Amino acid sequence: MRILCLHGIRMNPTRATRLIFLLSGVGMASWAPMVPYAKARLGLDDGTLGLVLLCMGCGAAAAMPLAGFLTHRFGNRDVIGVSGLMVCLALPLLTLAPDAWALAGALLFFGAALGVVDVSMNAHAVDVEKLRGKPMMSGFHGLFSVGGLVGSAGMAALLKAGAPLTGSAIAVSLALLVIVLTQWRHFLVRHEEAQAASRAPFRMPGGAVFLLGFLCMVVFLAEGSMLDWSAVFLRFSRGFDASSAGLGYAAFSIAMAACRLMGDRITAHVGPVAIVRGGSLIAAAGFLAATLIPWGPAALLGFVLVGIGASNIVPVLFSAAGRLGGASPGVAIAIVTALGYAGMLAGPAGIGFVAHLSTLSIALTGVAGLLVIVSLCASIARR
Repeated sequence: MRILCLHGIRMNPTRATRLIFLLSGVGMASWAPMVPYAKARLGLDDGTLGLVLLCMGCGAAAAMPLAGFLTHRFGNRDVIGVSGLMVCLALPLLTLAPDAWALAGALLFFGAALGVVDVSMNAHAVDVEKLRGKPMMSGFHGLFSVGGLVGSAGMAALLKAGAPLTGSAIAVSLALLVIVLTQWRHFLVRHEEAQAASRAPFRMPGGAVFLLGFLCMVVFLAEGSMLDWSAVFLRFSRGFDASSAGLGYAAFSIAMAACRLMGDRITAHVGPVAIVRGGSLIAAAGFLAATLIPWGPAALLGFVLVGIGASNIVPVLFSAAGRLGGASPGVAIAIVTALGYAGMLAGPAGIGFVAHLSTLSIALTGVAGLLVIVSLCASIARR
């Protein structure tokens, strides 16, 4: 682990990057066990819940272009720090909303905070890769998945033990606050190459970047459906009680974290095209197992397969975006990241609409179909 010393201050940007990915995963996943509580407490049907969840995506979509401008103008350090504080503030607000409108506003703020964190932390990860001179993206995303496990399982454990919902959210927020305050000074403002690129004229990348962004959007939609709908699916379609419904996202996160932590070695062995093609088909099979086999353990196994299959697709696509010519790697990765996270945050709202018109099982089966399309476009990862 490389430690920098700038102006007499010892810095550890690699550790700080790992911890901010962990923070993002914990913050986002802590929402998953709260969704059934919000649905039941406010009396929301699937369609209304889908509309409310759309606000999370709208907040992220509105904030991501601003995040790109802010990191371009001021660098990554303060953007990560301030947006990390916003995530800490937003979590308790989600539990205090007295009606659907208030929950929508809280999710708008929560989505905006997560969107800025996600864009700035991925930009920072690219800078750290350049600093270290080796691929590290899968490992960083692995820490995001570990955060998903810790956030969902930790929140579910607190609720299972009888802790109040708001108290549980405050406890998670305080833990995240410690990460933000202790790591803030360790983040890079920007890498030297990014410093030069920030003064260059803006160039719009070609169509390959937008195809990579679409593929990321589908994969992130699959991940987002696990975040927002796995607990609802287990609770209302497979008979799990409310306190254990978060186990679905935990199972997904365990599988994804384990595979991402080995992701750099796996990709070097089988190649990026095989990662995208095989992974998307495995994830599609997981959705089909969960929805077509009417048995609770089969749903959990299906969510594990989704985690295994989807685990290393996005890091591979981010790396492919960074290798494309015609524009700076930072601009290409920013576009792919924004499109991808739009799928994670806004896509599950579409699942709610389809579920309202049909069933949640049919809506999740549709995600499997989109993943098959990703497998057909896997050759783009070679670029």
